[in-house]
Amino acid sequence: MYFMHTARLAFRTWQEGDLDLALGLWGDAGVTRLIGGPFSRQQVLDRLTREIANLNAYRVQYWPIFLRASDGHVDEHVGCCGLRPYKLDQDIYEIGFRLRTAYWGQGLAQEAACAVMAYAFDTLGATALFAGHHPANQASRHALEKLGFRYTHDEFYAPTQLQHPSYLLRAEEYAQRVT
Repeated sequence: MYFMHTARLAFRTWQEGDLDLALGLWGDAGVTRLIGGPFSRQQVLDRLTREIANLNAYRVQYWPIFLRASDGHVDEHVGCCGLRPYKLDQDIYEIGFRLRTAYWGQGLAQEAACAVMAYAFDTLGATALFAGHHPANQASRHALEKLGFRYTHDEFYAPTQLQHPSYLLRAEEYAQRVT
């Protein structure tokens, strides 16, 4: 059921029966306020459907992540972290993470992103990863910079109607960081 693990997290894929989990994440105004939310039940269902479609079409999604208990069992839903298509003709994926507010500030986004980065470069053969964030989200900016992403440009993000700072991490830069 879980296809990827870190020290504290377990990843699995979104399933059609996960609407309650999805509502707990994308229906939370605190989680979504900087990405165009809060989202209605129908918008969350549409998002869940898109995530499942991305997995079927591209082998990626913003996977749901769960906290691992000290005994190794998987416990609480923390949020999501994963990939979506960005510029597939160049083997570039977008990386993203959304955590429930109770899990902010614990380094879990960074831990999850590291696992997803390894998957992107080592399993999918990505040439680069793209990421963006709301201009007011300094925590995301800091997290991306710690992960090795470099600012490249501002890009229009339709849900917020704003230019979002955008970043890239190339495969060769990633390889230098992990060796």
